[in-house]
Amino acid sequence: MVLQVITPEKENFELPVSLPKNYLGKEVHCLFYIEEEAENVPSAPLSKKKPSDFFDIFNEEEGQKFDEHINQLRGEWDRNI
Repeated sequence: MVLQVITPEKENFELPVSLPKNYLGKEVHCLFYIEEEAENVPSAPLSKKKPSDFFDIFNEEEGQKFDEHINQLRGEWDRNI
C-alpha cells in the first residue's frame, strides 16, 4: 500500500506518483478525501450481542472443524515471515 499526503495550493495540478514494481500492470485505486470528511463519517452502531446469542450456531462436527481452523491460524501468528 502506498500513502501520499498532499496539500494542494491550486485547483489544477499534477500529482507525481511512484509505484512499487509489483503494482505495474494491475488496477490501482486512488482515493481522495480531506481529513474532516473522514472524521464526519458516521459508523454503524455495534449490536450488543452476548456470548449466549451464539450458542448452537454450529453442530458438534462443525464446531470441531472451526476450532481446528482457529488453532491453525493462531499457530501461524508465531511464524517468522
